[in-house]
Amino acid sequence: MEDSYNTLEIVRKNTASSVFHLILNRPSQLNALSLDFFVEFPKALSSLDQNPDVSVIVLSGAGKHFCSGIDLASLSSISGQSSSGDRGRSSEHLRRRIKSMQAAITAVELCRKPVIAAVHGACIGGGVDLVTACDVRYCSEDAFFSIKEVDLAIVADLGTLQRLPGIVGYAKAMELALTARRFSGIAAKSPLAVTGTKAVLLRSREMSVEQGLDYVATWNSGMLISDDLNEAVSAQMMKRQPRFSKL
Repeated sequence: MEDSYNTLEIVRKNTASSVFHLILNRPSQLNALSLDFFVEFPKALSSLDQNPDVSVIVLSGAGKHFCSGIDLASLSSISGQSSSGDRGRSSEHLRRRIKSMQAAITAVELCRKPVIAAVHGACIGGGVDLVTACDVRYCSEDAFFSIKEVDLAIVADLGTLQRLPGIVGYAKAMELALTARRFSGIAAKSPLAVTGTKAVLLRSREMSVEQGLDYVATWNSGMLISDDLNEAVSAQMMKRQPRFSKL
């Protein structure tokens, strides 16, 4: 393949094979999803989709883990850009940013070729968004999953809340989304994130995936930027427990 990417690698392991590998390629950052990823990923998928030599795409991660979720520096950048100036314009800009990132994940579903997720190690937050959009999911014995967004004081907005209930059932999806189960219980989470996650999940039951994505983009354009988000990101970076204010 002629295209080169900062966050991805396309590999054809056998020249006689029509199976191509699309690899998340930031192993030193545990394949955290940067802003560059959301630009490059749909371009890479489109390239593979249009390549007549490709029959199947296997999505995997380089290094010890599949994906550690959204890059915290990127999240801080988005927060900083959306927290100043006119509130209405900032919210509208944030909604467009969310919709653009959603489109990057939805590109998996729009790809004509089957996309198989091959998960090992951690699959967290945005990684779960990715694999729920895939057609088939396989994982190694050491793989583990967490809908981590609630630990960052945000409502998952890239597709997990809309797609996961169709894979594991509504009740299980609710429990996983509210607890980030691999860690602690619900009471330790941001109250804004918990109430928002429940509201979006409940509403998404009545909507298509596209409608649900639009709904959560609108929700987060008004609720994402908060003191809880700043506290959650700070706590993650300092490896301490966050302290959230009551609603």
